[in-house]
Amino acid sequence: MPEYLHGKHFTVDQARRMLSGIRHLIEEIVTLKKKLDKQGYDIYTHQYFGGSGPNGQRVFPHELERLVKIAKKLNQKGILTKSLDEGLIDFPHIRSNGEEVYLCWKLGEDDILFWHRIADGYAGRKPLYEL
Repeated sequence: MPEYLHGKHFTVDQARRMLSGIRHLIEEIVTLKKKLDKQGYDIYTHQYFGGSGPNGQRVFPHELERLVKIAKKLNQKGILTKSLDEGLIDFPHIRSNGEEVYLCWKLGEDDILFWHRIADGYAGRKPLYEL
């Protein structure tokens, strides 16, 4: 049995069903990230731009806590969050030839229509019919 990077894999149908139930969470993540950006909060360093900590109360903004909670929930389902700004997610998938790839979806797209090899990333997206 080949060694895969991910323990959970989705068929195209499973990913599509999962997407219908989580689309609202992806929308929320993008909205939360925009709010944090407007507040001047850098989610990657966990501090306000130019600041030395989360804020004067030593707590993280509630938007960040909610964003992290959603990201963890997606991760527990086996879904990879790739861009908080664009609402880009990947579903690990095994092609018929045994290759592990990602089914790729971005907020604003109607359906999962693309896939890409793990090493190729978003720039290497191909139409699903080429899967």
